[in-house]
Amino acid sequence: MIRASGYTTLRTAALALISWTLIQTASAQQFQGVPPPAPGRSARPVQPISGPELLTALRKGGYVIYFRHTSTDFSRDDVRSKSEDDCDNQRPLTDRGREEARQIGAAFRGLKIPVGAVLASARCRTMETAMLAFGRAEKSAEARAGPASPASEDRYAPLRALLSAPVKPGANTVIASHGNPFYATAGAPYLAEGEAAIIKPLGNDLEIVARIRYDAWRALPL
Repeated sequence: MIRASGYTTLRTAALALISWTLIQTASAQQFQGVPPPAPGRSARPVQPISGPELLTALRKGGYVIYFRHTSTDFSRDDVRSKSEDDCDNQRPLTDRGREEARQIGAAFRGLKIPVGAVLASARCRTMETAMLAFGRAEKSAEARAGPASPASEDRYAPLRALLSAPVKPGANTVIASHGNPFYATAGAPYLAEGEAAIIKPLGNDLEIVARIRYDAWRALPL
């Protein structure tokens, strides 16, 4: 016969095991490996345009500028993260990454590139990238999309819709997110940390017009 104290111990251990299993299952679903690239698509610019032409176009607005977050500490990961705000258990920006984000913001101000909405994945490194570069950010599930529902065949559809939605002239929409969602939506090659894809939304589709690394904005001819 099991005494009450023994029963309580067994029950506590069983509940702990169930809780651990649920956390591990959620983590496995939420943090996947690199997804396959979007079939039949390329994230290379369709018709590369010159620096002066690109700057002129960006100053007129109407584009989506998708950034992968700046440099991070790869000795850490997100597996133990309990929520989007659990920054202590996520892969963080490095000091170098923070400086890269500040450089991006300074370049935008110096080049007079107008910025409208600033959307970001709710992960701490993407929010911090956006805040350091642009001073503001709105958390957006669509900006990340996908990892929470790995069984879906089209789990990046919300991001594709976001990148394809027309942007009114006069400003550009900025998105700070991750490499995997863009790779799965736009195709290869993968975005480097701090690299941006300049996207022309086409309503039902999107067109990559340029890719710019964090340290190349200043090189755009005035």
